[in-house]
Amino acid sequence: MTPRRQVGILAGVAGLCLVPFAGRSLSPDEGGLLLLASQWSPGSSLYGDYFVDRPPGLIALADLADVAGGGWAFRALGIVAVVAAVLLSGVLGRLAAPGRPSAPVLTAATAALLTVTPLFGGTVVNGELLGLPFLVGGIVAALCAVRADSGRAALWWGVLAGAAGASGALVKQSLLDVFVFAAVLALVSRRVRPVLGIAVGAVATIGFALWVASTRGTDPGELWDAVVVFRQQAASVIASSATDSTTRRLGSMLLALLLTGAPVLVVVLARRLPERATPGVVDLRWPALATLGWELFVVLGGGSYWLHYLMGLVPALVLLTAAACQRTLPGQRLLRATYALMAVSTIGALVVVGVRPIQRPEHPVVHWLDAHKRPGDTAVVAFGAPNILQSTGLRSPYPDLWSLPVRVHDPELRDLSALLEGADRPTWVIVAGRSLGSWGIDGSTANRVLAEHYDRAATTDDWTIYREVGR
Repeated sequence: MTPRRQVGILAGVAGLCLVPFAGRSLSPDEGGLLLLASQWSPGSSLYGDYFVDRPPGLIALADLADVAGGGWAFRALGIVAVVAAVLLSGVLGRLAAPGRPSAPVLTAATAALLTVTPLFGGTVVNGELLGLPFLVGGIVAALCAVRADSGRAALWWGVLAGAAGASGALVKQSLLDVFVFAAVLALVSRRVRPVLGIAVGAVATIGFALWVASTRGTDPGELWDAVVVFRQQAASVIASSATDSTTRRLGSMLLALLLTGAPVLVVVLARRLPERATPGVVDLRWPALATLGWELFVVLGGGSYWLHYLMGLVPALVLLTAAACQRTLPGQRLLRATYALMAVSTIGALVVVGVRPIQRPEHPVVHWLDAHKRPGDTAVVAFGAPNILQSTGLRSPYPDLWSLPVRVHDPELRDLSALLEGADRPTWVIVAGRSLGSWGIDGSTANRVLAEHYDRAATTDDWTIYREVGR
């Protein structure tokens, strides 16, 4: 069987592994993005009437899925991203080590095993997953630019790399992997022309995206505040209000990384990196290590430590595989054992999540509201879980759908208190637990206002539902 066919099979199998999860209930982030995208037009906040600290590329992809069918289309978009990332990883392996037939198979296998594992958050759709094809594609284009025989080809491949890299950053602002890779690659190869092309492609892509976003009411200045300034403020809030749950999430994330077998792969492959690369190839050792360093910084530096952050390590791990293929590979027995370990981990995790689906604590709330809501009702979810709003079709008059923006924008809940006291107060207020207070949030005033204007209507295990007095 040819390497190209093997890569195609790996991509197909990776996509099929995610099909059984396509119809499952949306996670809070998935539901929130679809809700936000569905009303993206000039409004009172960054994206319509809602705020999220993410660039417009991610919202555009969610909007595409919303138009195409909603939740199932969003999951289908994630499957397409996985298949594309695996295929592009195979291309990267072929370009990196053209004289080694196993190279594209190994790079594709690395991508396939890690993009579908639930330990990397692979069964739900997130920014890291949707950004993968842009990142791997941009890395492929940057490598082609350096390998190009003519200056014109190098320039145009650079433009494509810059456009792909900018597209990744427009999905999530920390996905700068292509630019880190390209900068180190330019130093190693001593090729300048591709850098010019990358700059042109990136600037053109970002400029076009900002123009399109502005036509839908998203101001470039406010966008800068959201994706750059806000993230700095959020990091400060997280650092000053770190809780035991944050520490536990860090431990869980590191354990998940260990269980995938990815660290074993890194150790096995890295032992070969000190060797010289095969003559005639562009050595990817230092670009791969630089990219891995950047991705580790992003995963560990954010402070939130959600499992899907680990998906951001995939491009560097694929690159590390490609760099190792440019050298004498470890013994076949050791290499097969390493990939077998990763395969067992991925299959085991998929089976566990398949047999025992992740329980969504929002389900009882959604069922109760579906049975009791009336036309024209509105709701505020305090705080997070915007999938409740998306599932019930309710709109929120409060712009912050996620909890972190509340902690940064409204930590004393003054805006929320004013809303609950005003004439346009929501019909329903859904509270995580019993109090509006939480880490980084002073809920004393808002709790008093809530008690004055709302009655407790129902209680689930994790949520309390309040209804406006007189409704």
